[in-house]
Amino acid sequence: MTRIRADLLLLACAAIWGFAFLFQKSAMNHIGPMTFVGTRALLATLVLMPLAWLEHRRAQVPIGGRYLRTGIFAGLAFVTGAVLQQTGLITASVTNTAFLTALYVVITPFISFALTGTRIAPLIWLAVMISFIGTWLLGGGTLTSFGIGDYLVALSAAFWALHMVIAGVAAPMGRSVLFSVLQFSVVALVALAGAFTFETITLAGLRGALPDILYVGVLSTAISFTILTFALRATSPSEAAIIVMMETLFAAFGAWLIFNERLSFTGALGAAAILSAAILVQLQQLRLNRK
Repeated sequence: MTRIRADLLLLACAAIWGFAFLFQKSAMNHIGPMTFVGTRALLATLVLMPLAWLEHRRAQVPIGGRYLRTGIFAGLAFVTGAVLQQTGLITASVTNTAFLTALYVVITPFISFALTGTRIAPLIWLAVMISFIGTWLLGGGTLTSFGIGDYLVALSAAFWALHMVIAGVAAPMGRSVLFSVLQFSVVALVALAGAFTFETITLAGLRGALPDILYVGVLSTAISFTILTFALRATSPSEAAIIVMMETLFAAFGAWLIFNERLSFTGALGAAAILSAAILVQLQQLRLNRK
């Protein structure tokens, strides 16, 4: 695979993930957040299982306890971030959700420092300042304009960052498809247990949300993950991260096209600032990789 083709595939993943926010929003008209997170994870697990089995048969090194523990912790971080984000989407706009979620890129270096002691570069602090200003502008020049849903989405960014750090620890262990099956199994188990405990699940609701579950569970999770795995063989992770971050723009475009959501001029400046801060963090990582 050529690098250009890999980058185009990554851009396709960004579009799939960006438009997934629309389906996540739509699903909240039919089912609860935990039900949606649990069913999408269960579907993704079932789709990825055959690939994981093929990967397992070809592997030479057996699975250890550290691998299993890492997968469980990744699943717990994922399900927490997903449920917070999904609950926030009940009231938050798709546009705000997409850009507030992008804050995870800026938060990731601090989570990495807390867990692994990785030094925080001065450029990261600049990105933090820019992202704070961007969040303030996204709220129209005040944080009080945000609703509870927006704050839940912003909080979910911390858990997405934690998940990224854990996934980074797992990457050298290999068997990436099996790792996804493991973590999505944990997500499905925890989310569905919460759904049966705190939410009302009906067949009518599941039927209504079925297109949303299929899109996010199969296309946005299982298929796009497989595309990402192949594309990363021909391009660098930092370059891939910058391309994939375009999902926020696809989400904003889809929200404008489908839900008629519009940002004010101030809000658009804020969204641009958050995206710029995220790109700044990735450029710093690319600089470190080159060194």
